[in-house]
Amino acid sequence: MVFDLKQFLQTGRTPYETAFACDLSGWDWPGYAPCGPVKASFSAVPGENGAELQLNVSAGISAACARCLEPVRQDHSFFRRWQVREQDLFSEELELPISEKGALDLDELIFEELVLEVPPVLLCSPDCEGLCPVCGTPKAAGCSCCTAGQSAPADARLAILKELLSE
Repeated sequence: MVFDLKQFLQTGRTPYETAFACDLSGWDWPGYAPCGPVKASFSAVPGENGAELQLNVSAGISAACARCLEPVRQDHSFFRRWQVREQDLFSEELELPISEKGALDLDELIFEELVLEVPPVLLCSPDCEGLCPVCGTPKAAGCSCCTAGQSAPADARLAILKELLSE
C-alpha cells in the first residue's frame, strides 16, 4: 500500500486513516516469517508544521527456537509515531521508505519496523536448555545422554587451545 505523503503535506487539510492487512510472506525475513497477513492501521494528521504519522501493527511471527529448533510462535503489537515536514521528505536523515515522488510505501515501513521490533534470538521458552551435544535431541525431551551424565566428546580441532591454556 502506498500513501502519497508529498501530496498530503501540500494539500491535506483533513486527517487520513486506514486499516488494512498486508501479505509480507514473500519478503526476506531474518530467520522468521509472519504467520499470515500483518494487520495494520495508519493515520496522517495535518498540523501547523507538517503532519504526524501514526502506525499500529499487529503480527504473529513463527520461527525455530534458536536453542532446540522447536517451533516458536510469538505475537507482536507495537505503535510508532513520526513528525514529518515537507522539507524533510528528501532529507537523508528521514528514516521512512519514501520514493523520489514523495510516496510512502506502507508495506516497506511495516516490514522495517517489524524487523526492528522482533528480537534477534527467538526461544521457545526463556529457560530452554537446547540440544544435547552428544545425541542431538532436545534436552527437555530427556535424552539418555543427559540423564546418564555423559559429556560431549572433545573436538580434536580445539585441542591446540587446551595446550595454549596449559602453558
